[in-house]
Amino acid sequence: MPLGLGRRKKPPPLVENEERSEGSGGRGAAPGGDPGGAAGGGGAGGGTGATPALRPRLVFHTQLAHGSPTGRVEGFGNVRELYGKIGEAFGIPPGEVLFCTLNTPKVDMEKLLGGQIGLEDFIFAHTRGQRKEVTVLKSEEALGLTITDNGAGYAFIKRIREGSVIARVPLIGVGDVIEAIDGRSLVGARHFEVAKLLQELPRGHRFTLQLTEPRRAFDMIGPRSGGSRGGAPQVGTGRGTLRLRSRGPATLEEQPSAFEERAVAKVDDLLESYMGIRDSELAATMVELGRDAACPDALAEALDSQLGDFAFPDEFVFDVWGAIGDAKTRDAH
Repeated sequence: MPLGLGRRKKPPPLVENEERSEGSGGRGAAPGGDPGGAAGGGGAGGGTGATPALRPRLVFHTQLAHGSPTGRVEGFGNVRELYGKIGEAFGIPPGEVLFCTLNTPKVDMEKLLGGQIGLEDFIFAHTRGQRKEVTVLKSEEALGLTITDNGAGYAFIKRIREGSVIARVPLIGVGDVIEAIDGRSLVGARHFEVAKLLQELPRGHRFTLQLTEPRRAFDMIGPRSGGSRGGAPQVGTGRGTLRLRSRGPATLEEQPSAFEERAVAKVDDLLESYMGIRDSELAATMVELGRDAACPDALAEALDSQLGDFAFPDEFVFDVWGAIGDAKTRDAH
């Protein structure tokens, strides 16, 4: 859902060596800029009457992670729309974008764009690189993979546990998109579906993974674990955030509270331990539901109503309830 539009002439999509442009509010949002048009508008000029639905014009700066001029993206309300805007800025199909990181061009899963973008965050888009096919013997019950997805049809590897089955296969790396298992296409599958397929493979089974790794510049190729915490200096961390939602419009929010950050981190850890996935947006949604639930049964009912596709087990729901309660208790102190 577009976040509003300005009446000024749009800047060119690519800006070489830009430092700060007048009228754009710098790197990130322009809260005091042009009032723009009604939310949900298209490419025409905004209305002139007083409209309560007006929103500030939000402009984010972006680059391709392997190297490119700087581009601007605006008017997106979810991840698919963001990838479309990135595609427009750089003249590439949206499907070329595998995932985005914030404030670093490295494949750093600690900086992965999830459900929120700080208003001054700089977006780096990681695009399709080399395709590869790898055969793996499932010699243990657990492969040692944590899966996430980009919200637009690609599930990829977020973490590889040291010493695990997958860690012993050097061609597989963090950031690789899982496109197929034994010839079965997984493009369009959610991360929990991919994780379930891998978990259900019998021990002793030899299977084939078709993967696509993110494209890297030669000077950025690093260790397979990806994502050292160093990387490029941060462009900024605006106090406000744009919350992207898979269902419904994006919203402008304050920075998450200490309670929310703790609770989301705990629930994300539970998702990884129970299901082999990480998803901060999903964890945030579960925290919202758990915050208002009066008991574990009420939370289970809310999760089944809102997120029934995941089929969360009862013991997982109980642990989520406990994690949210623990975060509340610490917040009270």
